[in-house]
Amino acid sequence: MPSKSSARLAALTVAAVCSVASTVVLTSPAHADSVRIHDIQGTTRTSPYAGQQVTDVSGVVTGIRTYGSSRGFWIQDPDADADPATSEGVFVFTGSTPKGVAAGDLVTVSGTVTEYVPGGSTSGNQSVTQISKPVTTVVSSGNAVPAATVVDARSVPAAYAPAGDSAAGGSVGALTLLPTRYALDFYESLEGMNVQVADARVVGASDPYTELWVTVKPRENTSRRGGTVYGSYASQNTGRLQIQSLGAASAFPVADVGDVLAGTTAGPLDYNQYGGYTLVAHTIGALQDGGTERETTRAQQRGELAVATYNVENLDPSDATFEEHAAAIVNHLKSPDIVSLEEIQDDNGASDDGTVSAGVTVRKLIDAIAAAGGPAYDWRSIDPANDSDGGEPGGNIRQVFLFNPERVSFTDRAGGDATTAVGVTKVRGKAALTVSPGRIDPTDTAWASSRKPLVGEFVFRGKTVFVIANHFNSKGGDQGLTSQYQPPARGSETQRHQQATLVNAFVKDVLAAQKNADVVALGDINDFEFSGTAEILESDGALWSAIKSLPKSERYSYVYQGNAQVLDQILVSPDIRRGCDLDYDSVHINAEFHDQISDHDPQVLRFKP
Repeated sequence: MPSKSSARLAALTVAAVCSVASTVVLTSPAHADSVRIHDIQGTTRTSPYAGQQVTDVSGVVTGIRTYGSSRGFWIQDPDADADPATSEGVFVFTGSTPKGVAAGDLVTVSGTVTEYVPGGSTSGNQSVTQISKPVTTVVSSGNAVPAATVVDARSVPAAYAPAGDSAAGGSVGALTLLPTRYALDFYESLEGMNVQVADARVVGASDPYTELWVTVKPRENTSRRGGTVYGSYASQNTGRLQIQSLGAASAFPVADVGDVLAGTTAGPLDYNQYGGYTLVAHTIGALQDGGTERETTRAQQRGELAVATYNVENLDPSDATFEEHAAAIVNHLKSPDIVSLEEIQDDNGASDDGTVSAGVTVRKLIDAIAAAGGPAYDWRSIDPANDSDGGEPGGNIRQVFLFNPERVSFTDRAGGDATTAVGVTKVRGKAALTVSPGRIDPTDTAWASSRKPLVGEFVFRGKTVFVIANHFNSKGGDQGLTSQYQPPARGSETQRHQQATLVNAFVKDVLAAQKNADVVALGDINDFEFSGTAEILESDGALWSAIKSLPKSERYSYVYQGNAQVLDQILVSPDIRRGCDLDYDSVHINAEFHDQISDHDPQVLRFKP
């Protein structure tokens, strides 16, 4: 997924230093006298005064931002007009820490109206109307801050956004706002204004950047554990809202999914690169513990084979999380018989010196598992070609099979390497791999700068089981849900569709050789169970995503911008599905928690081959 912590930190660092990750849109210079804030904001997403000089715009200071690359303050006109589409608040961009103003000051501001695009014009993000290069005069102090507009389940529409203007490339930027009809229009109509939420449940845990997500619609697609489930492209969950703070980072609540910000959380409504509309709070409700605890799955029975997938998020020997990952596998996953690990890095992590082997990384995890009371796992993998499989530069991430040799055996067939394609043959009337472990079509362009599937042949209680460990192309570069383009473009899925086509074809080869073969394709698919990627994997009945055996309120392995969603999947061939004895568990130990050791929840499937 995008927004890995390392990528996010790098982006914030660049933005803080030189603001290259933003765009300010100007038009021809002009001058406008005697305009008010709602005139500047207008009834669309872009100001009719963009590029013009404005003089003595009056408002009360509602909040001051003293950190980051977008420093300044918000002002709001206490005398609103009658048009619900026009915001009464606006951000005044000072560039450096604002001086000489305080909340409650009545000020006049002269400057240039600009449209600032967080993330830059190529990001697809909406723009923020602001006054730049300001000259500010304090008229009086100690005034009442305009009352906060309530944002709640009754005020936010159920429909998400209008369809973009096809003549403008699908942009909604020039469309007249309909704040009673569409959620994005409602939030845009409040841009820069003082708003408030009450008793808001947390649906995205606090992160290192002092932000979290809440919902103002407590009954909207609720998960069993208090989150908000993203279950279709048409159900974006309009009640989600990001919360940041104008206060000290040390005072920001450390919250998990299911907790509640009791009472009032209030502040100006902003729009930023990482999540869109954001309440930047000057007042934050008291944190109320929701009691969310890490889950533990059951142990497999003697006749059940337990397979799992677990993205360990760029694990390398220098990390301090080996004992925690080991405890998760032993105590929470109950030591599955086969574990597909994703994002195992090479033996020196991100140092880009040509190292591709990962034996030190894997052995350190295996030893930690044994020390935690787990089995003495064996392992198989194939080293990638240097810097060819994507991920963190120099890290050479790959998939790895761990397996418990007391329960399953691995069928080794020599010849598998970074560029040799695994094939399917028949041995005594049964399907068999030509190499094991092997990789599916590793030189196909579908896998450019992406992880190639790892295939292995296992035997459990005399029955062969083929396992395919996957880590498909990430969603990096896709337009966000709050993009100015509606519906947002999902350009990254083109490559995932190509990858899914190859995996599906390989599974069909196995089933052509042996109709009742047991095949498990699992891993970080980086796409939803309802996505086109999943449909291609499942095409012609070759596979079925077993997470769909769970109730919809439990289908998620990742939380992104307050949406609990499926990225990690375990798919099975018809013979396994027909057995009617499969037992699927998405084990929620990471995604909902502020102190996660990975951003993914592991998945476990138990069945009787």
